[in-house]
Amino acid sequence: MFSKFFINRPIFSTVIALVIMIAGTVSIFSLPVQEYPSITPPQIVVTAVYPGADAQTLAKTVAAPLEESINGVDDMLYMSSTLSPSGLMSLSVFFEIGKDKEQAKVDVNNRVQLAMSKLPQAVQRQGINVASRSPDILKFYTFTSKNSVHDVAFIHNNLKINMVDDLKRIAGVGDVMVFGDRDYSIRIWFDPQKLSFYKLSPLEVINFIREQNNQYTAGGLGAEPLDKGTTYKYTIATDGRFSKPKQFEDIIIRSNPDGSALKLKDVAEVTLGMSSYNVKSSYNLKPMVGMGIFLSPGANALDVSEAVTKTVDEMMKRFPEDVEYKVPYDTTPFVKASIEEVLKTLFEAIILVTILIYIFLGNWRATLIPVIAIPVAIIGTFAGLYAFGFSINLLSLFALVLAIGLVVDDAIIVVENVERNLSEDEDISVKDATINAMQELTSPLIAIVLVLSAVFIPAAFTLGFSGEFYRQFALTIVISVAISGLVALTLTPALAVLLLKREEKKIWPIRKFNQFFDWLTDKYTKTAKLVIKMGVFSLLIFGIIVYATVAINKVLPTGLVPTEDKGILMLFKFNMPGTSLSQTDKTTLEVEESLLKNPYVSEVAGVTGLDLMTMAFKPDAAFMFAKLTPWEERKGHDEISMAIAGRMMGEYSAYKEALVLAFNPPAIMGMSMTDGFEVWLQDRTGGDLLKLDGYVKQIVAAANADPRLSMVRSTLDTRTPQYKLSIDTEKAKAMNVHLANLYNTINAFFGQAYINDFNLYGKVFHVNANASGDFRQKLSDFKTIQVKSLDGNMIPVSELVSVKRTVGASVIQRFNLFNAGYITGSAAPGYSSGDAMDAIQEISAKILPKSGYTLSWAGTSYQENKLKNESNNTMLYAMIFVFLILAALYESWSIPIAVILSVPFALFGAAGGIYLLQFMHLEADIYYQVALITLVGLSAKNAILIIEFAVERLKKGYTLMDATLEAAKLRFRPIVMTSLAFILGTLPLVLSSGAGANSRHILGTSVVFGMTAATLLGVVFIPFLFYVVMWVKQKFSRSKA
Repeated sequence: MFSKFFINRPIFSTVIALVIMIAGTVSIFSLPVQEYPSITPPQIVVTAVYPGADAQTLAKTVAAPLEESINGVDDMLYMSSTLSPSGLMSLSVFFEIGKDKEQAKVDVNNRVQLAMSKLPQAVQRQGINVASRSPDILKFYTFTSKNSVHDVAFIHNNLKINMVDDLKRIAGVGDVMVFGDRDYSIRIWFDPQKLSFYKLSPLEVINFIREQNNQYTAGGLGAEPLDKGTTYKYTIATDGRFSKPKQFEDIIIRSNPDGSALKLKDVAEVTLGMSSYNVKSSYNLKPMVGMGIFLSPGANALDVSEAVTKTVDEMMKRFPEDVEYKVPYDTTPFVKASIEEVLKTLFEAIILVTILIYIFLGNWRATLIPVIAIPVAIIGTFAGLYAFGFSINLLSLFALVLAIGLVVDDAIIVVENVERNLSEDEDISVKDATINAMQELTSPLIAIVLVLSAVFIPAAFTLGFSGEFYRQFALTIVISVAISGLVALTLTPALAVLLLKREEKKIWPIRKFNQFFDWLTDKYTKTAKLVIKMGVFSLLIFGIIVYATVAINKVLPTGLVPTEDKGILMLFKFNMPGTSLSQTDKTTLEVEESLLKNPYVSEVAGVTGLDLMTMAFKPDAAFMFAKLTPWEERKGHDEISMAIAGRMMGEYSAYKEALVLAFNPPAIMGMSMTDGFEVWLQDRTGGDLLKLDGYVKQIVAAANADPRLSMVRSTLDTRTPQYKLSIDTEKAKAMNVHLANLYNTINAFFGQAYINDFNLYGKVFHVNANASGDFRQKLSDFKTIQVKSLDGNMIPVSELVSVKRTVGASVIQRFNLFNAGYITGSAAPGYSSGDAMDAIQEISAKILPKSGYTLSWAGTSYQENKLKNESNNTMLYAMIFVFLILAALYESWSIPIAVILSVPFALFGAAGGIYLLQFMHLEADIYYQVALITLVGLSAKNAILIIEFAVERLKKGYTLMDATLEAAKLRFRPIVMTSLAFILGTLPLVLSSGAGANSRHILGTSVVFGMTAATLLGVVFIPFLFYVVMWVKQKFSRSKA
């Protein structure tokens, strides 16, 4: 017998346990720490710039060719593009979870190169940028000048020159982004009147700048071959590109016969400014520069955060004393607090389980044996996590909390069986009693380990988001259970021989408890017999339970992952379309000021001019981060972030200047921009945006009137004030004006003309040109500009163009090759994200025509919609694997059926628990799915303990009734004991509070209610189900004979 070897060699078994613990301890310090494993889809972003182009032009000439080429790249999920009025196109391609991001980047870049020849020359000259976007933001820094000594351009460029490169070299940092395009730029501000006076076109001036601000080479002296040798070789250096505004001012535009020259400063103002003035940002009402730190997949968030902080503090020594930083957004406190709460739960579970074991076993010697198994299995599991390349995260720690109740089960069963043998035979020694116990238990213990592994291993091989979510959780439990099984077969019997003694007189409370349990066992045996004898009625009750389980699951609110209080709120602000940047910023500061008066808000950072939902520069949009006070200062239910956001929405609903939305950050950063649903309405007809906008507005209006939905809006808006420019082509040709020159001249004044580059502080920056601010504010400014004809005449542009006021979409978005409207929103209080998604589909079905328009989910909604199908498959695979493993173990097709039939009781309890506690806003999300898979294994384990003994009694000649009842009576105490150990081990999850509590509540509630039902109902019905299956088998065998 396997265990006898270790019973005779206790030191050998102890060494095995110590090696497991040492390996686990060493692994703990090497494992990365993060909130979740890498569960966000890899994202590749393609950006292109078409200077002066509007969104419609970008869609036709840039986005369409690129999308057609990229579409269908390997492992692609979907793609979306945003086309902004600043001439910027951003195309995001999302891939299957698990796809190597570097390979995805190469694949996309290859497709981009195939489309390059179809793009406008101006776009090709600017270049196409293909980059992998790290979606997991770690921290957001704000840098300000305390005494307003330095402007944002100075701070922005100092960060990029003196800090960003150092931060990018830190192991675990995926990317560093300084927000706002404020790179230094030589700005050429044309004066149209002076250009007209000197009969100059801006295009001519631009060519002069390109000619004189350039890097030329001049070769060298003494290079071989030479007819005669030379002693030295010299390189001829040239002046190269300019680096100072004064050099640009002195660029010669025209030389006169008298030796004088017309210079650039005579027709334009030259300054060292910023490449873009699209955004304004502030921190606690002071101008600031924002910097985001993104985490690499699999990196240790806490270690990386610490390294970043250390580097930033070191780099700040290079900055003027007036510049300081703050961190209004930091994910690590939530991760740290969540993990600390789970660890606290872990220790609480160990204490509760230890107390329970002592109550059942009655003495500390017996109690010590299963308690020793806990640290061996739990700590040893970390070695397995390290071997699989996993991390310490909420999922793996949740698995360890559940594992506490599992890892003691095997040891409890061994100890209980040894003590039973000692009590039944007065002459048997402790060693012989242990050997006999292990002979009886080796097979069931192996069966339990295999069954629990069979439940979780199929889940570990699930693909996509749910697969990544299940994998670490499932394999953590498998590893801990496997170690627990090994300990039960090696260390536990050895400790039993060393520590157990023939039953001593127990203290009065324990004696009374044992008397009570003996009475309970007798009542249980009689109840089990009654259930068997009731036959058809019992089957009817079983059928009702199965039906109720299915029915309850159909009405449970669904979700992907629960919303958590992360200690921060996000706010989006939208002014009237067409509002200027300065006016929008004024109202942003008003909102920031009101936020700082909120007692639960400690810091506020805002960015005006960037629509975070579309990632497009829009002068009428803004977003803000509001950092909340610490969790320990917000204990009440009305003080959690969700409640605070709800009150803010009520307060800002009366704000007339802008629409302000306040909400929690997304549950999984990098997968969505908001904590709610997101869906695209695609126009597959190729129709105009006005028709699409009409359907979008109908859906949004109906959605906001639906009680299941709240804060529903769309980024598509065709009401932005615009001017439509029309060229009189006949007149232009009659005056010998080249159309390209006409358009480029207009763009050089009213847009932004990229000229070339200059060098400063060892970096390369752009030279840009446009008209001075006084000449690009009003429609009448068209009368001040002139274009040069091919024969040299200056023609007023106003004679060749007509401009009329209109409205249109300032930003156009596309999804999977088609124009689309992006719709976001949240579930109303009391409803789940699944309810919200169902509501949107119902509303859309009533509004949209039967063909031509389709809904497509994105972000977390895409994964949630996908999870609905995958979760049922995962459960089915788990049941099939359990069945096959049991069939192989028992060489029987009937015994596994009896085990599988015990599962519905646990599932009924889990579903009922979530349904009854709706006031806690619990949802049937992925944590619920994880709990169900766990319950399949646990309920099967209970059934195995009874059925294994019943089968043995049948082999000894017992009747079917006697074998069933005898097994039920013998195994009732260990089943109740192990089940209560598991329930008490997970009870702290239900009762927990603080950071990350919602996830713990869903998981804990599901398993506690599930195991309670499995214990109260399942243990009563398992003998009946075994009896029915074996009775049918015997009947079938006799009829066949």
